[in-house]
Amino acid sequence: MAGHDLEKSNASFLPTDMPTVSVAKLASLGIIACVSLAGNLLFAFIALKDKNLHRAPYYLMLDLCVGDLIRSLLCFPLVLKSISSGSQWTYSKRSCRIMAFGAVLLCFHAAFMLLSISLTRYMAIAHHRFYCKRMTGWACAIVISMAWILSTAMALPPVFEVGTYKFIREEDQCTFEHRYVKANDSLGFLLMLAFIVGATHFIYMKLLFFIYDHRKMKPAQLTPAISQNWSFHGPGAAGQAAANWIAGFGRGPTPPTLVGMRQSTQGHIKRLVVLEEFKQEKRLCKMFYVITFLFLVFWAPYLLACYLRVFLKASSLPQGYLTTAVWLTFAQAGVNPIVCLLLNKEVRMSLRAYIPCKSTQTQRDPYMDT
Repeated sequence: MAGHDLEKSNASFLPTDMPTVSVAKLASLGIIACVSLAGNLLFAFIALKDKNLHRAPYYLMLDLCVGDLIRSLLCFPLVLKSISSGSQWTYSKRSCRIMAFGAVLLCFHAAFMLLSISLTRYMAIAHHRFYCKRMTGWACAIVISMAWILSTAMALPPVFEVGTYKFIREEDQCTFEHRYVKANDSLGFLLMLAFIVGATHFIYMKLLFFIYDHRKMKPAQLTPAISQNWSFHGPGAAGQAAANWIAGFGRGPTPPTLVGMRQSTQGHIKRLVVLEEFKQEKRLCKMFYVITFLFLVFWAPYLLACYLRVFLKASSLPQGYLTTAVWLTFAQAGVNPIVCLLLNKEVRMSLRAYIPCKSTQTQRDPYMDT
């Protein structure tokens, strides 16, 4: 009897008639949530622990990871709960509005942060000295605060409108209800998000053209040296005066100091340091552009579905396409730390430094065996 009662109680908690599609949704979203939590927590740990990463680009990247981490902790569990309840919202309408507000807030926050990062990347390449002097920790804090304020200003007004934030059964989540263009302000939200993403890519394209224009080989402008008695001097002198004087061609006094000759290597070393910093900034630009491009790729199917709902009054999208589009937006929350680990050598070196590897052994002295 006790075993029969236990089976009945388990059947009440675990529905056996759950469709295969719902099981696939639960499994895939669970994997996405675990990957997002692990990746974002790992990057946050590395960025906070390693002092070499306490710089402007990593501060901004850390804020992106914090936003994705909040999304994984607050939004994904409620989506899992709605799927397990048969695509139903089992909580109050106020909690649904709060969840929808958080989802829209985090979406616009990621878009505004990517736009801010693109601006800082352009400054780092085109105005490197100004960037190094002005882009301090406090400047990064101001940029991050502005991104959160702007995203809050975009996500807050629909909270006070009736029927704007609601549970969408086809998407298994509470979000902004995109209706026909004359029904609500869906078009304004979509156009604003499209403008932000387009402006971000425009800045990266401008940065690409800037780098291309400044890497063209220009012909050397040779300045002729000045000579009165075989003692060549002036900006165009390149050691010929000293060679002629030693060979006995110069009958006058010792030739003056060769202006064109470099007397010390300090300027050359400084130039090499600046060149290495420039290469590092270009690698960071590549990483952040890949993150921006993946944001567009993962959100493009869902935005296309939203535009079809806005402009076509009787548009019915296939459920498979809509589910795939929504799940791609969920997957975007775990992409950023993976891209950062794959394309950033500094982060990989920091990860190896703070995670011990069992395979590493101390090197033996080659003279110990003799």
